[in-house]
Amino acid sequence: MPVKPKKIFVLDTNVILHDSSCITKFAKHDIVLPITVLEELDKFKKGNETINFQARNFQRIIDGLGGSRVFKGGVPISKSHGKISILLDQKFHKNIEASFSIHNPDHKILNTAYCLSKKYPKRAIVLVTKDVNLRVKAKAVGLTAEDYTSDHVKDISEIYKGYRFEENVLLKVIEKMSRRPYSIDPAELKLKKKFLPNEYVIIRNDKKSVLGHYDADTGKIHRIQKLSAHGITPRNAEQVFAMHALLDPGIKLVTISGKAGTGKTLLALSAAMACRDRHDEILIGRPIVPLSGKDLGYLPGSVHEKVHPYMQPIYDNLGVVRHNRIESELKQNKVAKILEDENIVVSPLTYIRGRSLVDVFFIVDEAQNLTPHEIKTIITRAGENTKLIFTGDIFQIDHPYLDIYSNGLSHLINRMQGQKIYTHINLQKGERSELAELASNIL
Repeated sequence: MPVKPKKIFVLDTNVILHDSSCITKFAKHDIVLPITVLEELDKFKKGNETINFQARNFQRIIDGLGGSRVFKGGVPISKSHGKISILLDQKFHKNIEASFSIHNPDHKILNTAYCLSKKYPKRAIVLVTKDVNLRVKAKAVGLTAEDYTSDHVKDISEIYKGYRFEENVLLKVIEKMSRRPYSIDPAELKLKKKFLPNEYVIIRNDKKSVLGHYDADTGKIHRIQKLSAHGITPRNAEQVFAMHALLDPGIKLVTISGKAGTGKTLLALSAAMACRDRHDEILIGRPIVPLSGKDLGYLPGSVHEKVHPYMQPIYDNLGVVRHNRIESELKQNKVAKILEDENIVVSPLTYIRGRSLVDVFFIVDEAQNLTPHEIKTIITRAGENTKLIFTGDIFQIDHPYLDIYSNGLSHLINRMQGQKIYTHINLQKGERSELAELASNIL
């Protein structure tokens, strides 16, 4: 049986900025980098953002592969991988020049892939880019184009919810959880699927129900009660589960997903303020995804004035927790007092990510706008007595190169399930208002 020729993958700049180790994810196939990609990476090498780190790291990787040889036929990435080469700008093919501007960097990358397809007609040429528009343009000229999917969640419909329903349970089993020691053996539920560590359960029949939490250390399902934190009381079973996980000192990493109005941020903030005596500091951060491609540096005003609109949802929730509406002339003073009294730091992730996360309760809001690498960077900075909370809606993404399959929150939930110090809860029922719930469900 004849051996199929290796594929040639042409990488776009955004793939490298998403994952600087991407060249190791294409097995024994060959990789080509248009020189335009290196030129674009050079613009990103200075700065403290994750994309700046990715650019610098990739440049070091390329430099360590063999210097100038990468321009002369390419060099092997490793014994188990194909070759990588860098191609200087190619003369624009007439078919590309007829439809696209020759001065656009994306079109130079497109032209490189197209010229390779003409030079190697028997090899599959694949343009890999996270830019949907560039993929459409590639397909328009007959090229194969794909998203970078090595860190994608394969099936979003099966993403872990963090809890389950056990119906038609014998009344004596439910009543047993109401008596000391308020626990049962999972075998009493006659399960088809084993519990994961820290998985929650709603056990019920026609007459009674009880909420439980599986403790992997004891091997038991323990009854849990509705807990309040700093004046905030859960309104449904999912919120009860989330609050239990947030207040449990043994659970070091918590993810909470759900649509707008389900109470993700409010529960996390109330739990943080209830646990403030356990930690030196409360940190609250959220990624800033500027609209229209404008960075904060282009916006007028001081740093505080630039980031305040992005942080306003946090301030709104702080006001609710403190039973204090922050909408008067004294708004800034009230916010400042809350932050000072509770030892809370609210900031964009840009200014928090470089800190040493020791003895802190750290809430990362809107985590669906982070890449898997950014999530990993944050978690790997966690020191002793640090608890990390990631909240977000995987279906509401503002990042131009992320989707429900590739965002960091989906990736984190998919990879961490089953770990003893991790819990995830998916909040489904909106509690903001009847109107908000109606809009979220049908619009």
